[in-house]
Amino acid sequence: MEVTPLPHEWMLVSIIGFFVSWLQVYTYMSMKWGAAFMLFFIITFTASMVSMSYASTEEEHLQELAIHEVRKWKRHKA
Repeated sequence: MEVTPLPHEWMLVSIIGFFVSWLQVYTYMSMKWGAAFMLFFIITFTASMVSMSYASTEEEHLQELAIHEVRKWKRHKA
């Protein structure tokens, strides 16, 4: 079984989505919808953790995880 790493945004969205679902949807709107959204974001967080822990360290997969790209700045001569 080969596991491909998920982008880093998945984990960030799952954490923020869980807290928004808990504090806004579950508390003020609907307990059923809030619980459903929280379950969805827990599954998303679990998938990102599994992806992160079982992913190989091959060069082709590491390129997908790169957060910052090297930028080449051009200097303008005055």
